Amino acid sequence: MAVTGRRGAWRWAVAVWLVLVAVAGGLTLWWQDSAEPQRHGWEESAPTPSLPEGWQSACAAATPDENGEVLCFFRTR
Repeated sequence: MAVTGRRGAWRWAVAVWLVLVAVAGGLTLWWQDSAEPQRHGWEESAPTPSLPEGWQSACAAATPDENGEVLCFFRTR
C-alpha cells in the first residue's frame, strides 16, 4: 500500500507541476501582449540618403575595375 501512496503522490506532483507551467505560460503571453511593443535597433535606422545632384558627371572620369564597376566618393560638407 505504500507504493500506491507514492505513485499517487508522484501523479499529484506531476499534475500540479503541469498546471503551474500552463498557468505561468498563459500569464507570460498575457503580460507580453499587454506591454508596449519594443523597438529594435534596426527599426530606428535613418533612410538611405539620396545621391547629390550631378553625380553622373562626377563619376564619368572614374575608371571601371575588372568587373566593370565604378566606385565614386562624395563629400557634401
